[in-house]
Amino acid sequence: MIGCSRPGGKVTKPLQEKLGYESLCQGFAPNPTRTLSWTCQGASPLDPDSWLPMIKITAIIPARYASTRLPGKPLAVMAGKPMIQHVYERTALARVDRVLVATDDERIRAAVLAFGGDVVMTSPSHPSGTDRIAEAARGMQVDVIVNVQGDEPLLHPHMLDQLLEPMRQDPTIPMGTLAHPLADATDLLSPDVVKVVCNRQGFALYFSRAPIPLAREPHDGTIGALRHIGLYAYRADFLQQFARLQPTPLEKMEKLEQLRALEHGHAIRVAVTDHAATGVDTPADLDKVRKLLESVP
Repeated sequence: MIGCSRPGGKVTKPLQEKLGYESLCQGFAPNPTRTLSWTCQGASPLDPDSWLPMIKITAIIPARYASTRLPGKPLAVMAGKPMIQHVYERTALARVDRVLVATDDERIRAAVLAFGGDVVMTSPSHPSGTDRIAEAARGMQVDVIVNVQGDEPLLHPHMLDQLLEPMRQDPTIPMGTLAHPLADATDLLSPDVVKVVCNRQGFALYFSRAPIPLAREPHDGTIGALRHIGLYAYRADFLQQFARLQPTPLEKMEKLEQLRALEHGHAIRVAVTDHAATGVDTPADLDKVRKLLESVP
């Protein structure tokens, strides 16, 4: 079956206008016979390049209450809404079929239900968000699972579409992630900023907290590295396989879970975006993002 995936979730037009995100309305028209199927305007059945195979995509937002540095942050109110609602609504503007919150806390579950969101309870013992979404996705009849960080209330929906595009184009890619050009030497040197370098086909060679690549000689001033953004897309079967893999030496050393895939020989496709990520990890981050959201009319 061929066609185009459609955006899922409940999103209002004012939010679309606030984000300036109009690409969802350009080139796509709703199919009145199926609420979960969109067709491409102007696509020719005789031109295979004008169509992409339809794949079912579910975006899962793992959310836990017990954060070490900022407990309860999914429920932190900004611009009149809890943070998890901002993330949910922005995710629903992307070309995904379903948005789901996976949590282990009844307070988060109640908040998601209160704004009309979709939520599932998961085990409280998961060591990572990846394990949580793997549980939530188990048994789902979907092709691709997207792991959306629950502390990204400024997430731009186009970032998810850029992340997913290679997965739509190439069904052999097991896993994808996102990166942003790194132009600040301070960020290059910071261990808090994860860098990634790629091969010429756009697949990750390595992720590191160290400055990579390191120029041994004077160069033209361009850094050449990319700042990794913690958004991931997985083929549904690979997600379950990945969650069963044992942690690896480099993963433990760098404290970077994605290195587990590379060390076990699995490819990670890196899509590059011009949109920067602004996560919330500390009270200072929360104040900064709250002011940004509240300054938007």
